[in-house]
Amino acid sequence: MAYIGSLKVQPDIVVFLDADYSDYPEEMSEVVKPIVEGKADFVIGSRAKGDREGGSMTFPQIFGNRLATTLMRWIYGLEYSDLGPFRAIKWDCLLSMRMEDKDYGWTIEMQIKAGRNHLGIAEVPVNYKKRIGVSKVSGTVKGTIMAGYKILWTIFKYL
Repeated sequence: MAYIGSLKVQPDIVVFLDADYSDYPEEMSEVVKPIVEGKADFVIGSRAKGDREGGSMTFPQIFGNRLATTLMRWIYGLEYSDLGPFRAIKWDCLLSMRMEDKDYGWTIEMQIKAGRNHLGIAEVPVNYKKRIGVSKVSGTVKGTIMAGYKILWTIFKYL
């Protein structure tokens, strides 16, 4: 919930994007468009379908995305091309998911639960650029290992 003065305001759509300059906020209208048009409840901004600036994703990120999306396809029958952090979802659908993860597994949890809840799912291409600063996840060996472990654990948690 958001507040304007003392008035509670419930959003219709929630948008997630990284705050490290890697996503393009001006592409938000394309990410929410399938929801606004009634064609989807949940939209992934796919870096795999868009243009990525050289060096914007490390080899472990690219490999991990492919592994995770392949496992989701094999195990859950879900067709995703990315675990992209740039995404949009209807507020009521987000609440119905009862999200639990607070760190590395949240993207995959949301994608699995969207499929399990039979949401209308869409992907749109988004562009991706090098981040500002150093990532706590992909910028360190420990972060990469922890994120990889948590993503794999989350995939198997919902079996």
